[in-house]
Amino acid sequence: MVNVIGVRFRRAGKIYFFDPAGLDIKQGDNVIVETARGIEYGSVVLGPRDVEDDKIIQPLKQVIRRATEEDDAIEKRNKEKEKEAFQICLEKIKKHGLEMKLIDSEYTFDNNKVLFYFTADGRIDFRELVKDLASVFKTRIELRQIGVRDETKIVGGIGICGRPLCCHTHLSEFAPVSIKMAKEQNLSLNPTKISGVCGRLMCCLKNEEEAYEELNSKLPAVGDIVTTKDNLKGEVQSVSVLKQLVKVIVTLENDEKEVREYKVDDLRFKQRKRKEKNPSFEDEELRVLELLEKKEGKSLLDDE
Repeated sequence: MVNVIGVRFRRAGKIYFFDPAGLDIKQGDNVIVETARGIEYGSVVLGPRDVEDDKIIQPLKQVIRRATEEDDAIEKRNKEKEKEAFQICLEKIKKHGLEMKLIDSEYTFDNNKVLFYFTADGRIDFRELVKDLASVFKTRIELRQIGVRDETKIVGGIGICGRPLCCHTHLSEFAPVSIKMAKEQNLSLNPTKISGVCGRLMCCLKNEEEAYEELNSKLPAVGDIVTTKDNLKGEVQSVSVLKQLVKVIVTLENDEKEVREYKVDDLRFKQRKRKEKNPSFEDEELRVLELLEKKEGKSLLDDE
């Protein structure tokens, strides 16, 4: 077991572990640490705790110090300088006529590098832009092309649920999301209803996927023939996944048909392979979204 603290940085969703080095550090404190990008200013989101060795990426770096008032002032100045850098970069992009959308700018804590995040369709030759920016800022310049999901993660916003976006508030990484998850949860296959602000399938489809898979495994499919507890045979009309209820069109003794609702435990049935429907317009739209999702790949922000 290793005693660690969890630190999060402004542009990185991940939580990184550091050795508290015997310092009195608690959750909510700000600290100065060394990362692959250099000296960084981060916030402690997990207080000191023991973590198993196999969950730590070695070598575990130590906290340099708790952030002082001077460190806090530097971080505040960096935020102000980033606003100015953003405007300067916008002007330079326009000057060079580049087809790119600037999303954000960032100074490293030690001011050794200025990073600019942007989106664009395809590759952009920004070598001249970098030279121009380097002559203005007199430091290292890095332009980083990101995807639309990363853009949304940086900018933030409100989801259709009325809450702040998960990717902007607490998600450390983007989980793979597929059309199958929407179908499994019996959601509308209308892209506008299951896509997030970024235009990709909503990350929250992943949250309840395991629960729905487990519940669906206990239910018959629509169209299956089942036998009820009162020995009536019928065809499944619809299912309520969360309530575990099944509506069955049963045939009575006089050959009349009637719709009755049963608990799944009151039915006997044999699972059969579900038939895939012919792809509809909505399905094709979702397939395109899924292909874009795979093409975009993992988040490009977390590189420490």
